[in-house]
Amino acid sequence: MSLPDNSSDPLASDPIAQSLEAEARKHWKSLLFEGILLTVCGLAAILLPVVASLAITVLLGWLLILSGGVALALTFWSRQSPGFWWSLLSAVVALIAGVILLLRPIEGTLTLTIIVGAYFLAEGVVTIMYAIQNREKLTERWGWLLAAGIADLLVAAIIISGFPGTALWVIGLLVGINLLFGGASMIGVALAARPR
Repeated sequence: MSLPDNSSDPLASDPIAQSLEAEARKHWKSLLFEGILLTVCGLAAILLPVVASLAITVLLGWLLILSGGVALALTFWSRQSPGFWWSLLSAVVALIAGVILLLRPIEGTLTLTIIVGAYFLAEGVVTIMYAIQNREKLTERWGWLLAAGIADLLVAAIIISGFPGTALWVIGLLVGINLLFGGASMIGVALAARPR
């Protein structure tokens, strides 16, 4: 009697993948709920990108204040440690940045938009250069990398060419798209994992 051939199933020999699949089956309803929630939040951010952009800026402000406050307390608690003044400076900068974002969220959104535009520009250039440099090694994938780099440059061009008007909606729209795709993929995982 021979054992079934599982060589075509990548999960058959990977205990980590099997464990993840078992957990997904056990908690498929909570995965589905979280996926639906993320999708709804993503759609809301896409439909109301200005509100989402300002909300993200305010949230980032509160996170900076929280992290700066914790860092400040820990810095004073361990003030005999090396690098005290650098830790103190870092905590104070985080607190100041958080307060500025809360007091001036529109200007904060402008700054975040500049950073996001610069990120897409740099990411696009690096991805294109990587694709071109490695096109012989990545015979089937280099075209996809090139397309991804060009898409990054197009997003950067849209953000930069429309600035400062794009600052009102670009952060909210990008986060909304990310939430929408993340939620949709989580719904897909949950539906695939549900018991039959």
